[in-house]
Amino acid sequence: MRPQGGFRGRTSTITSTRTVRNLTTTDGVAGEAKQEAAKAAGRTEGKVEEVVGAVKNRIGQAIDNEQMAAEGKAKELRGEAKQKANE
Repeated sequence: MRPQGGFRGRTSTITSTRTVRNLTTTDGVAGEAKQEAAKAAGRTEGKVEEVVGAVKNRIGQAIDNEQMAAEGKAKELRGEAKQKANE
């Protein structure tokens, strides 16, 4: 049987609202941390791709292979773009 007083009902509602607010705040912080970690991983992947592309570009130039140099340059630019996208 439920109590007739409105005070008890309001108290549980306030408690529930606070609980929801606390969970939302905690989830938001955890979500931001995950998002930042994903961005950091994207920046790292971008840097690796940039360096690999630069090496491939220079090797292609050194052995006079235009296709290899172009592929390396394209990979280098993709890596730079990936880093900027994850700033």
